[in-house]
Amino acid sequence: MDSLHDIWKSVMAELEGVLTPTAINTWFADCEPVALEERRLVLQTTSDFKRNIILQRFGDTIRKALSDLFSCDFDLLVLTAEEMEDYRQDEPNDDLPEAAAYTFDRFIVGQSNKFAHAAAIAVSENPGKIYNPLFIYGNSGLGKTHLLLAIGQSIREKNPSVKIGYVKGDEFTNDLVTSLQNGTMEEFRRRYRNVDLFLVDDIQFIAGKERTQEEFFHTFNKIYENGHQIVITSDRPPMEMVKLEDRLRTRFEGGLMADIQPPDLETRIAIIRNKSAGVGLLLSDETVEYIAANITANIRQIEGVVHRLTAYRDMQDDTVNISSVKRAIKDVIRMGVYIPTPEAIIAETGRYYGISEEDIRGQRRSKNTAMARQIAMYLIRSLTNLSLVDIGEQFESRNHSTVLSSIRKVEDLIKTDPDTAATIRDITSNLNARNQ
Repeated sequence: MDSLHDIWKSVMAELEGVLTPTAINTWFADCEPVALEERRLVLQTTSDFKRNIILQRFGDTIRKALSDLFSCDFDLLVLTAEEMEDYRQDEPNDDLPEAAAYTFDRFIVGQSNKFAHAAAIAVSENPGKIYNPLFIYGNSGLGKTHLLLAIGQSIREKNPSVKIGYVKGDEFTNDLVTSLQNGTMEEFRRRYRNVDLFLVDDIQFIAGKERTQEEFFHTFNKIYENGHQIVITSDRPPMEMVKLEDRLRTRFEGGLMADIQPPDLETRIAIIRNKSAGVGLLLSDETVEYIAANITANIRQIEGVVHRLTAYRDMQDDTVNISSVKRAIKDVIRMGVYIPTPEAIIAETGRYYGISEEDIRGQRRSKNTAMARQIAMYLIRSLTNLSLVDIGEQFESRNHSTVLSSIRKVEDLIKTDPDTAATIRDITSNLNARNQ
């Protein structure tokens, strides 16, 4: 689900399947979603009477719809307009996710992340005064989001009234599109620009989106000119974002850039001990060192092994030893191998080029569309096990010779055109990032 609006739309679809149009109009025409908290949906209606009817007659259906969407139990809170003021006063004055685990004291510092950690601490102590913007980059699963949220938590603890804006790159685009469609651009700009701290995760997803970059440029300028802090994370430095506008690239590079590398052996050992202690899992030195020696790519895989071992201990009453560690590592590595679907590749290629999936699959012959179609074919061939015939079926049954010709054209361009090679890397990286 991309937004509260989408979630409520799905819940209403469930209600419409069991209620008459008259019932829907009577009880839900003036019922609006207010917030989706950690495991609670908050709604607003117009009277105590309607609130009681919604809870008593339809509460179970709404909770079941939410449970089906998120695969966990959800609570439901329905408020009247009079109760909304008290509720709003209890809300945090920001968009920062509730993430108690993402604090500086829970971040394991090593040679691979020492500079980024020190920069994040400095920014949290003097927001808007130094290192603005702070741009943290590195591969997925290395702790960028942890530092981003830790900055927010630290600043909020020192100043509870601070206004924090937090958004992911693709969510900024989604919010922009929705605001343009609904004619609510003033509200959109108020939400993102009137903040004291702006935290942006995975900024790479706005590259290549002209309208999004335009809006982000003005948002960035407004916050920066007000002397407020901006912190951005990305899976790559700005210079490697081929479709990022130069005016944004120069602004991102105008502050402090800090990269995070995969953790070294000593840091991995410390992370394993920290993560296992957090779930009450006692590991011998031998098992810790074995995990650290074999899981080297990122912290997220280390967490996966620890969770797997905890499950073995709790559910299967297994003794955690080298044998169970080897099994956990094998399972996590196998689960970590991501093979995107053709649909995902076509969708991501379309997002990158700003072209609909229907046009990529269809017969449009404009230069931009044809290029996107050929790259999508190349990526499906490279990243999946589909045959040329099967790939052709994804594009309105094009024959295998057409597919092969497109793939060979892209292969030739990769060797001779740096922009095409960078485009392939960007789309592949975006696919992998969306699976994290």
